[in-house]
Amino acid sequence: MKLLKPVALLFVLNLIDALVSIGWVRNGLATESNQLMSAFLDAGNIPFLVAKLGMGTLACAVLLYGADHKLAKVGVSVALTVYVWVMFLHVGTGLAAYGLLT
Repeated sequence: MKLLKPVALLFVLNLIDALVSIGWVRNGLATESNQLMSAFLDAGNIPFLVAKLGMGTLACAVLLYGADHKLAKVGVSVALTVYVWVMFLHVGTGLAAYGLLT
């Protein structure tokens, strides 16, 4: 499967995003901008993780199932691009929280 590594990376980025989001929100450094995910986070860390990783797992499964189709390849590329930007936002939040970004 040609998409196995990119899809695995996508899942890892999803996991990192979930854990960092919990950390930033629980420490008052950021808010969850996704209203659906914010509702899960309000219910607790476990519901948030289950929802976030559940949706990520479903997306990864769909991408792997359709790995032979061009749309899956485009989808993985778009999703990875979005997650790279999300990671930059997380780093920026961290830098700002520690006074290293003014």
